[in-house]
Amino acid sequence: MKKQIYLIRHCQAEGQEADAPLTEKGYIQAIQLAEFLSNMKIDRIISSPFLRALESIDPFAKNNSLDVQIDHRLAERALSSISMPDWLEKLNATFNDMELKFEGGESSKEAQARMLEVIDEVISNDIENTIIVTHGNILSLLLNYYDHHFGFEKWRSLRNPDVFLLQHTNNTCSIERVWQK
Repeated sequence: MKKQIYLIRHCQAEGQEADAPLTEKGYIQAIQLAEFLSNMKIDRIISSPFLRALESIDPFAKNNSLDVQIDHRLAERALSSISMPDWLEKLNATFNDMELKFEGGESSKEAQARMLEVIDEVISNDIENTIIVTHGNILSLLLNYYDHHFGFEKWRSLRNPDVFLLQHTNNTCSIERVWQK
């Protein structure tokens, strides 16, 4: 069975906290995202519990009378529980060393593994077309699993929102960026 999984990075938000809402521009982006997805057959939506992810997919879900299933494994990766002024350098290092872990955070390998659990469950069920709404860092780690060249610099090039299509057919996966805005 062919599976299509739309991997969506949330729209522009006011911050990084779990309860950070979308900005005014982010709400406009969410409407544009709904329009972009409107011609696609979607059977299910799974989202991070973070407010910015839920608000990003809300217009599409409402327009299509689809429920949004929350999956905590789609939450953004915690790099550390302490403030790190050099967090960009630290994040870069975690793309080079997938086992690297900072105080109170999770390694790239750990975050990637929880994202892959969700993907494996989506692939193994009978639903054909799924949307997954998540965050830039954890999405980058998933993309890195399929394309080892997807690292820190490609993470930096992600947009808000961004959409990738993962297609799974006969145990083969392909990924392409489909958001052209």
